[in-house]
Amino acid sequence: MKFKLITYFDESYIDSIYETYQSVGWLKHDKDKIRKIFENSTHVVLAIYDNKVIGIARALSDGVFNAAIYDLVVNKDFQNNQIGMHMLKHILKEIGSLSCIHLISTIDNLEFYQKAGFKKLKTGMVI
Repeated sequence: MKFKLITYFDESYIDSIYETYQSVGWLKHDKDKIRKIFENSTHVVLAIYDNKVIGIARALSDGVFNAAIYDLVVNKDFQNNQIGMHMLKHILKEIGSLSCIHLISTIDNLEFYQKAGFKKLKTGMVI
């Protein structure tokens, strides 16, 4: 499967970004929220196939010490094609070498991130 990666938010893709979130059950991502989260992200990678977004990765970084990957989503119809791993590797390259790059994963996706070199931590907090 041939797809391309772009590293910017393009408003013309808003409908297919929305559809990608919807396909995996992320129902709180309406189009206004999508615009805001992408405008406020420091790093964006979109996987494009047939002029539609089929994969999303975004992160926030201070550019010196820390970055957080907040979304890595592949449209349900295109999963298991290595798209997620390509996007993850690309966004990690975009982020560069920092002290810490972290993310939150569901239990089902732990193995995927471990294959990419992430390590599970015993500590963490949320409010």
